[in-house]
Amino acid sequence: MKLTRTVWLAFTAATLTFTPLAWADKDSAIDEMEGYLEFVDYGGGVMFAEQIPKDDWKRFVVIDARDAGQYAKGHIPGAINMDWRQVLAKRSSIPKDKPVLIYCNSGSLSAQAGFALRVAGWDNVRILQGGMDEWKAKGGFDAAAKATKPAAH
Repeated sequence: MKLTRTVWLAFTAATLTFTPLAWADKDSAIDEMEGYLEFVDYGGGVMFAEQIPKDDWKRFVVIDARDAGQYAKGHIPGAINMDWRQVLAKRSSIPKDKPVLIYCNSGSLSAQAGFALRVAGWDNVRILQGGMDEWKAKGGFDAAAKATKPAAH
């Protein structure tokens, strides 16, 4: 019980210490997000694997937003690893003049990273719908070809 109280007090002290700095410009951050949400298209910059023909993948800077361990176990060939929590800290390495495609396992963490980048001014960022899981399930680089293939009856 005493340890829990000590942890709670430490957390509370840290929160009170850092909160004013973290929220100093809260209103302008909210204004930026509000402006983005008013004008973003319905898909919010989402792309499906089948929308990208195999030859078009080379046009994208592909960012794997998973942690280094997941990236090491397998990733989309040519993707660079950048943990989703680090995209703003490493934004100077993300181009604004080329299409950027960001993914994670399922799309939820990359959507957060993509949202942060788009609010920060990267209108060239797209999120891979369904992430690595859906990309593999749909055929990877061949997803577009498989999607346009006539149905077998």
